[in-house]
Amino acid sequence: MLNKKPLVHPTAIVIDTVLGDWTEVAARTSIRETVMSDYSYAMNDSHIIYAKIGKFCSIASHTRINPGNHPLDHAALHHFTYRSRQYQLAEDNEEFFNWRRSHKVTIGNDVWIGHGAVVLPGVQIGTGAAIGAGAVVSKDVLPFTVVGGVPAGIIRERFSKNVQEGLKRISWWDWPRKKLRRALSDFRHLSAKDFVKRYDPAISTP
Repeated sequence: MLNKKPLVHPTAIVIDTVLGDWTEVAARTSIRETVMSDYSYAMNDSHIIYAKIGKFCSIASHTRINPGNHPLDHAALHHFTYRSRQYQLAEDNEEFFNWRRSHKVTIGNDVWIGHGAVVLPGVQIGTGAAIGAGAVVSKDVLPFTVVGGVPAGIIRERFSKNVQEGLKRISWWDWPRKKLRRALSDFRHLSAKDFVKRYDPAISTP
């Protein structure tokens, strides 16, 4: 059972990473140089590096977030040119790794990333977006958009623009735990449109 302290499986690797409250890192998952905010989780056998992950994100197993790219414009593709220390040739090429660090993946709140999806360096995924299983995401994803395929393309928007804007104003992902608990029945039983009607102070009918 989860609690406020992050739950990290004994076989997971978490290095230079900030984990928020109620987070979970499952078996054999590796997370490095990343911020993963409250209530988010990464399931087994995933690899995440150089990323900023919002609250309430659901990351399925076998996902790759910000995987390494080999240098297509260089004479050699092999990583001996930048992981040189492994081959006792020279020090590693920090310029290569710093480029990846400067191209973080940014993921909004309440994002679902499906099984085996790959999110390439520099991509921004908006709040409420859903990434289909096996997708390769090479371009930014708008909030509340469902994408899938290789390369990932738009399948549909989850809600009307009015409902999307209402959810942004409500920002339930920032609610305290007491408010989440009080609203749990509405999360379970109301449509997004009716949820907005009940909780959005700006409009009466989305």
